[in-house]
Amino acid sequence: MRWEGFHVLGLAALLRWVEPLLCLVGIVAIVRAKQSGPYRFLASLLGVHLASICLLLPLLAYHKEMHLTVAQAYTCYFYVYWGSDAVEAILAFGIILSIYRLAMEPLKGLQRLGMLIFRWAAFISATLAVSIAVGPHLTSTSFIIRCVGQMQQTQSVLTLCMLVFVCFAIHPMGLSYRSRVFGVCLGLGVMATDQLVATAWVAHAPGLYSLFSTLNGVAVCAAFSIWAVYFILPEPARRLIMVPTTSPFFHWNEISKALGDAPGFVAVGPVTLDNFAPAELEIMRRASDKMGRTVPV
Repeated sequence: MRWEGFHVLGLAALLRWVEPLLCLVGIVAIVRAKQSGPYRFLASLLGVHLASICLLLPLLAYHKEMHLTVAQAYTCYFYVYWGSDAVEAILAFGIILSIYRLAMEPLKGLQRLGMLIFRWAAFISATLAVSIAVGPHLTSTSFIIRCVGQMQQTQSVLTLCMLVFVCFAIHPMGLSYRSRVFGVCLGLGVMATDQLVATAWVAHAPGLYSLFSTLNGVAVCAAFSIWAVYFILPEPARRLIMVPTTSPFFHWNEISKALGDAPGFVAVGPVTLDNFAPAELEIMRRASDKMGRTVPV
């Protein structure tokens, strides 16, 4: 089978060696741009993906030299592959939260309210993934595959929703399409689309798995390349946003900020000097001296 002059399997094998290089470039770009704090989940995802590839490729190519049987090599490959996928899905949820936090930074009230909603959505998604994966006559391997696959699908849907939100809110929030917030979300959206297509593709056309494996490698490399480019290039400064006092954004932001504030307290009933701290007593004594009064101590 050929695809635009390339052997499909040969191209897929080549992309497997390109992925770790792009992961390393992305990590270095994030560190050099001094963005490892705001984008720590992205750097961690690239690091986990790089580590998994460094473990999986030798298992595929040199398991005989490692004195491993085919069954032993497959077992190691299975747990490393699906374990890294599970960790990457969790880190992708963290990336979504960090992207929302950075996009809504000017509106602290809506930022805090949205973060609360996203945390609950992530918790419910993880609970549903585990509950859906549980079934009768379930083996450990099938449970892992179903649970991780469900987490990936849920994370992909949330990612695409976040991408749509960023596209609509990017200009009102003072950002541009050259901003790293958009670049990270775009790369994650490419990977999310690839994962959703994979679910339908493998289920309805398992015979074309080799072709999909190649397209999957292209999508992953494209996402890593997008992240590397956005962190290598300088980011434009965020514009100052002006929200009119009649804007619903302004009112909902003020309401959201007020919802998180602790209520004030007043003293009810008799109050003695024992209820005050020494510093408060000293302040009252000095104020009374200026007024010509005496505060008993």
